[in-house]
Amino acid sequence: MSRRVVVTGYGAISPLGSSVDRLWEAIQGGQSGIRFLEDDAYAAMPTKIGGIVSDFDPEYYFEKKEVTKYDRFIQFAYAASKQALEQSGLNREEIPLERFGVYVGSGIGGIDTTMENHSNLQERGPRRVSPFMVPMMISNMATGLIAIKTGFKGTSFSPVSACATGNHAIGEAFLNIKHGYSDGILAGGAEASINPLSFAGFSKMRAMSTNNGTPSQASRPFDNARDGFVMSEGAGIVMLEEYEHAKKRGAHILGEIVGYGSTTDAFHITSPNYDGASRAMRLAVDMAGIQKEQISYINAHGTSTPEGDRSETNAIKDLFGEHAYQLKVSSTKSMTGHLFGAAGGLEAIITLKAVENGILPPTINYTNHDPDCDLDYVANKTQEQKVDYALSNGFGFGGHNAVLAFKKFSNE
Repeated sequence: MSRRVVVTGYGAISPLGSSVDRLWEAIQGGQSGIRFLEDDAYAAMPTKIGGIVSDFDPEYYFEKKEVTKYDRFIQFAYAASKQALEQSGLNREEIPLERFGVYVGSGIGGIDTTMENHSNLQERGPRRVSPFMVPMMISNMATGLIAIKTGFKGTSFSPVSACATGNHAIGEAFLNIKHGYSDGILAGGAEASINPLSFAGFSKMRAMSTNNGTPSQASRPFDNARDGFVMSEGAGIVMLEEYEHAKKRGAHILGEIVGYGSTTDAFHITSPNYDGASRAMRLAVDMAGIQKEQISYINAHGTSTPEGDRSETNAIKDLFGEHAYQLKVSSTKSMTGHLFGAAGGLEAIITLKAVENGILPPTINYTNHDPDCDLDYVANKTQEQKVDYALSNGFGFGGHNAVLAFKKFSNE
């Protein structure tokens, strides 16, 4: 059995706004969500900038007494899921809840909860460790809470594959529906990893930008002056649904997912091998049943690291050959920063909006040509162009690669 899978809702919490409308408006305007971190905890750090979600009100989504029971990443995940479910128009009293599931991952999980309780343990003893610590900390609890709140009793899954997490969640949910096991799944990723320990660790790796003086210009994928990624937080969730099910209930369909490729580099813990990324894109195109020349836009992983952006460029050229120079490629991390496990969910939404509206998001801060990165990166301003098929790339530490293929929806 092979069935069509469509998107009937999406939700976003991001440094560019806590709704899809706000996010997309900022993306079209080429705005940056990166800010200087005022907290004294970052004063001694080499990196003092990040993509903080500033307009999120948890009490809009939770009762006041609930808020302290859920880590920030869980709050983000449920909020974005609620947005997606409401937009989908699904009436939970009219669907078989056993046929609906939740696939939401997080690369790091509740690190704030972990660090807060570790401090309590060290300074005040074990009696001061919260009884809610474990369910607040573990990465699968976002999926668990969403299922509890929605009543979805079908399959649930919480992938953890670093920066490929969101794409893996959506891709595996797509396959589950495609092959007939479910009728609908909320899928994506959530992350709230901006924390002094995270910053210290990534700083020691020399992976993050130190362009603290001009935060809005720090994330500059594919630019020759790039010096590392910028850490951000948020969530991106899509409501995936089997096409006939969505059609029967008269749902407004936002787009279609038609392919998914998942590979492993089996090469190095942190350094990418372009062959793995190239194979993942090839698998997604092949599953979509199209020629590679039909892809006209790629939302790149594009983290703004010197090695990563070069490797992804090589992967695109390896697969697409001469067509690589006809493609439009952009990294919206230039505006959102890098949301780790949530990146794939948020970028899937941005890619869907690009396909739906025929508006290609820009790569902002692209001013210095890198001879090793010589593709069309939609520099600095949006471009209008019809897009029938697009890819969204997600690559994670450990060599995890996950690529999604989207199609402009039609009833044919």
